[in-house]
Amino acid sequence: MNNAQIAAKFELLADLLEFQGANSFRVRAYRNAARTIEGLSQQISDILDDESQKLTDLDGIGKDLAEKCQVLVEKGELPQLDELQKKIPQSVLAMLRIPGLGPKKAAVIYKELKIATLEELKQACLDERVRELKGFGAKTEQTILNGIDLAATAEQRTYWATADKLVQRLREHLKDVKGVEKLEFAGSYRRGKETVGDIDILVTAKSPTAAMDRLGEFSELNEVIARGDTKMSIRLENNMQVDLRVVPAKSYGAALQYFTGSKEHNVKVRGIAKQHGLKINEYGVFRMEDGGTETYVAGKTEEDVYKALDLPWFPPELRENRDVIKLAESGLPELITVEDIVGDMHMHTDATDGKNTLEEMVEAAIARGYQYVAITDHSKRVSMANGLDADRLLEQWKAIDKLNKKLDGQILILKGLECDILEKGGMDLPDQVLEQGDWIIASVHYGQNQPKQQITDRIVGALENPNICIVAHPTGRLINRREAYEVDLETVFQCAKENKKFVELNANPMRLDLNEIQCNAAKERGIPIGINSDAHNIEGFNVMKYGIKQARRGGLTKADVVNTRPWKDIQKMLGR
Repeated sequence: MNNAQIAAKFELLADLLEFQGANSFRVRAYRNAARTIEGLSQQISDILDDESQKLTDLDGIGKDLAEKCQVLVEKGELPQLDELQKKIPQSVLAMLRIPGLGPKKAAVIYKELKIATLEELKQACLDERVRELKGFGAKTEQTILNGIDLAATAEQRTYWATADKLVQRLREHLKDVKGVEKLEFAGSYRRGKETVGDIDILVTAKSPTAAMDRLGEFSELNEVIARGDTKMSIRLENNMQVDLRVVPAKSYGAALQYFTGSKEHNVKVRGIAKQHGLKINEYGVFRMEDGGTETYVAGKTEEDVYKALDLPWFPPELRENRDVIKLAESGLPELITVEDIVGDMHMHTDATDGKNTLEEMVEAAIARGYQYVAITDHSKRVSMANGLDADRLLEQWKAIDKLNKKLDGQILILKGLECDILEKGGMDLPDQVLEQGDWIIASVHYGQNQPKQQITDRIVGALENPNICIVAHPTGRLINRREAYEVDLETVFQCAKENKKFVELNANPMRLDLNEIQCNAAKERGIPIGINSDAHNIEGFNVMKYGIKQARRGGLTKADVVNTRPWKDIQKMLGR
């Protein structure tokens, strides 16, 4: 059993325990262990085989969890998990994805109304049966009804970041198949959509048999759905479907273009082909001759396909519902890359809810080659994260000054803070404290259900504060878990521009906030965007690539992003 499978078992165990109302610390321990294991570069099985290493040396893995890891590696199953699965149908766990429901209320619904699916729950809400349960009421029933569609989406689509890890495992598994000449992943994964429904693989091979045989040996396989001469579909343990297609070399580019999509992009491309007297499909580009015959024009590469239509090659991230003619005529942007980022300006240490010390976070940033980092722990309003009051913050800033002197120019550590915008408006700490910092982030963590005007006024008020540099995760959404709060982004953008402030694209794969449409809107208005990891441990730096993928979907270039510049240039942009 590999790391991904072990992590999935622990996540499922955490879900089941949460549904049962188990101790929250116990549930969190399994979730933390799952994240640790999934992020390891070394397999758990290899650590167990190495007498010089111990699983208990890993962050969040104690004796009990280490023993469970060993059982999973040796037997492929966990008795405790098997017992819980017998008691609770897995379909019930979808209810835990409904915002505001919670495990206790979900358990009451399951036990009292005998409801086990989202469809049954939706009907019960429409029939007004849920409000009759003790501790519920009409308002709770409406909240549940509003969140069911979000929970259903979460069941059907997974984070791009999760799909990316799966793709890397599949790529490694298939890379040495004899006779396979080309292999690429297509679909929404290749376009970088923030959630992915299934995985499409395209290959060219001398014989389709070897590639399909190898896919059938993938360790996470649950079942083979179908297998034909050139196509095979499988379902994995996590319920995701993987489709493998073997195509002729002369059609590879056309097939890659077709199966990458999006549907809207392909419809527009087909319309342009028609205007040129051409036909385009997954087999190639063809010229329509008199008498109805078709002559092959292109198809071996994507570049050839687009060139036949007098179009440039479109980066996959831009192949959504855009005006391809207008985009081509204006010149395709040179999209930002991970290598363009020279600093990370949103992260947390163990002073609040981070896992690593100030020194450890800085060392990790140096290892990544960053010119600067901003240490931005929470302010005191976020009490559940042990947020900093003025005295603790100033002590941390003194420590940063000392560390900067010690490092002697290896990296610049900015004295920062993620300062809450209070529910009534205004900032969580006084201006005479904030003005001593280098990089102050404003964010909304509380009062997210307030009316649109009130939330907008709070954010605008923060941006008008001379000490604030940027507003973090501006819509507050959590993908598949929480809808964005009501906010007038047009007003926020206008205020940011007038006050020489920035907006953040939070790279955490559960946030990716701003979305790609909002990123593009900010770009068109000339609002600089900061792409930050919001790291809570040293591994958290790795999420930057997800933010970059989202930025590319928004059409952002290096010039559109704040932290591609030296710190002295950022200071000038802020008017400091």
